[in-house]
Amino acid sequence: MTMAPAPASRIAVVTGASSGIGAATARRLAAEGYRVVLTARRQERIEAVAKEITAAGHDAVAYPLDVTDRAAVDEFASAFKTIGVLVNNAGGALGADPVATGDPEQWRQMYETNVIGTLNVTQALLPALTASGDGTVVVLSSTAGLATYEGGGGYVAAKHGEHVLAETLRLEIVGTPVRVIEVAPGMVKTDEFALTRFGGDEDKAAKVYQGVAEPLSADDVADTIGWAVTRPPHVNIDLLVVRPRAQASNTKVHREQS
Repeated sequence: MTMAPAPASRIAVVTGASSGIGAATARRLAAEGYRVVLTARRQERIEAVAKEITAAGHDAVAYPLDVTDRAAVDEFASAFKTIGVLVNNAGGALGADPVATGDPEQWRQMYETNVIGTLNVTQALLPALTASGDGTVVVLSSTAGLATYEGGGGYVAAKHGEHVLAETLRLEIVGTPVRVIEVAPGMVKTDEFALTRFGGDEDKAAKVYQGVAEPLSADDVADTIGWAVTRPPHVNIDLLVVRPRAQASNTKVHREQS
């Protein structure tokens, strides 16, 4: 059973909502009764998703935004007196090189988007979340933020940073009407995540999921986020790890032989 959002907290902001988990989460929260604000850098993509949500009879609006641009984030946040939910989904992985040969610029980009982007939007919207009287910050981290794996140093470091951000924020704002939920997915197959990580190399992207019968989908993660957000206001899902059944850890995955 889900709880309908209170009138003062019916707005949900989703970052990185142009595709994958972000777009699926926007659809899910719209179906739960939220007026969803979709943000991402790709304006045409978020407008298309918002149009789709609206056509389904729900309420959605698109707002192009680069979460690493603090001035733009502050301008965006100034439009809201109250919001109910912020889903920090913007992020991503670049490369899979070992630490010894990793590209520092890729590391920097991952940190800027995953950590500083989450910090920017959370700081800017925290007053509006607090003013709602029932706010929820969702940080979409990763199992990479909880355990390391070879070839993932830059992404793992960024996601560890995001995990610690969520954990620290929860400590610092306890007693306010805002809860902090962290959702950490494992292997999720989306149209773009692995492809972006490997610079558009389709063969390398396909090998990530090779032999895995049922990796998680974007809808699986969106369903998890929707469930966590719609718990009664006094219930906080501090950290929810969600993996496909075939994945026991970041380094232990069952792959069927072809």
